[in-house]
Amino acid sequence: MTTPSLGSKPIPASRHAAPGPPSKHQLALMIWLAVFPTLTALNLVLGDWLGTLTPVVRTFVLATIAVPIVIYGLMPQLHRLRLRLLTRLHH
Repeated sequence: MTTPSLGSKPIPASRHAAPGPPSKHQLALMIWLAVFPTLTALNLVLGDWLGTLTPVVRTFVLATIAVPIVIYGLMPQLHRLRLRLLTRLHH
C-alpha cells in the first residue's frame, strides 16, 4: 500500500500510523504530572520568601515561574514519553 506524494514516486505507507493527539484524560494526567512537582519544588525552594507575600502576589509569582517550566520544559518531554509508550504498545 502506498500513499500519494507530490513527486512522481509514491511514498510507502507505514504499517502503524503515528499516535494521534492525547485524549482529554491523557492530557489532564500529563498536566498534573508536570504541574504538581513543579509547584511543590517551587514552594520548597521559595517557601520562606513566598510566605511573606499576599496570596494573590504569591499565586502570581508561582504561576509566572511555573507556567514556562511546564509548557516549555516538561510538557514536550511528557509528549515524547507518551509517543514512545504508545509506539511500544502497538509493536
